[in-house]
Amino acid sequence: MAKTAFSGYAYVSLENLDNREFAVRDPRGFLARYAKRTIIDEAQRAPDLLSYIQTAVDEDSSPGRYILTGSQQFNLLAGVSQSLAGRAAYLRLLPFSLSELSGSKPLDPFALSGPDRRPAPKKLDLDMILFQGLYPRIHDRKLDARDFLSSYLSAYVERDVREIMQVGDLLMFKRFVQLAAGRSGQILNFSGLAADCGITHPTARKWLSVLEASSIVSLLQPYHRNFNKRIIKSPKLYFLDTGLMCHLLGLRKHDELQGHPLYGSIFETFIVSELHKAFAHLGERPPLYYWRDRTGHEVDLLVEQGRRLTAIEIKSGKTLSSDYFRALNRFSTLKGVHADLILVFAGEDSARREGVRIRTWWQAS
Repeated sequence: MAKTAFSGYAYVSLENLDNREFAVRDPRGFLARYAKRTIIDEAQRAPDLLSYIQTAVDEDSSPGRYILTGSQQFNLLAGVSQSLAGRAAYLRLLPFSLSELSGSKPLDPFALSGPDRRPAPKKLDLDMILFQGLYPRIHDRKLDARDFLSSYLSAYVERDVREIMQVGDLLMFKRFVQLAAGRSGQILNFSGLAADCGITHPTARKWLSVLEASSIVSLLQPYHRNFNKRIIKSPKLYFLDTGLMCHLLGLRKHDELQGHPLYGSIFETFIVSELHKAFAHLGERPPLYYWRDRTGHEVDLLVEQGRRLTAIEIKSGKTLSSDYFRALNRFSTLKGVHADLILVFAGEDSARREGVRIRTWWQAS
């Protein structure tokens, strides 16, 4: 992808042992050979090279001299943060969005409350999307999702966590990730998660922070504005890819989704992750929150954009029910609340009812 996006750049990979030895043994000579615009792939393989790049960049501050990529992002980010602070821009690659997969116009997250005039994507089955997830190689190479995700979990998640956090018991860590998958869409209870896994509370926090840093999960914070109710302060946990979530839950086929006890959580995870990507792909930090008071009244998602607030309720049913509007209508009556109201569901009809804009699942993706 970097080669395509920066077609005029030279390319060198430090996965190649000869290139790596050159960069490690003679970093000045290496940079002299690649003095002009260059993509340096697997840059974390030669961490000291980044200090020499800092010197080169300080001498010639022309923007975009180097594109640094790497599959072990913890090591790469640690080196870049230390040596190139203030000199580098960061781009974190997430799984495909639904619009990228279908080739349709991207969702505009700043116009959620307006009408969506994008045509319905063709030949997309919701349950298959939820089961396969949106990691690019699954769709690009037509791979079996279970085989790919099993390899991905071993090669990236387990490897990176073992190397960076020095996790000795990988079976325990795998159990931790599986238990986390079962809690996607729920308010996070660190003590309960740690107890179920048989680890300490600090270990659970440390392991989850690694999953968050590697874009496996995202933590949705509670909305802090006081609506005359005491707000619960624990975050909600969401996986950023439902395919990985389904794999960890042990689903073997997409038709096992219907009737699954966590189907609602999987669907909610999908919608939240799509909105997360919509903001992230614009270079924005996703302004996503949830709201819940001490009596259990809850709105799944709040989107804050300046003074604008959009409240979103997510339902996995395909048939509209009056119960779907209850939480939004209750939220809209709270003192000081001025919010656009949106209901996202798994059906196909878009409309407006009771002051709530109804959007189908693909209109929120």
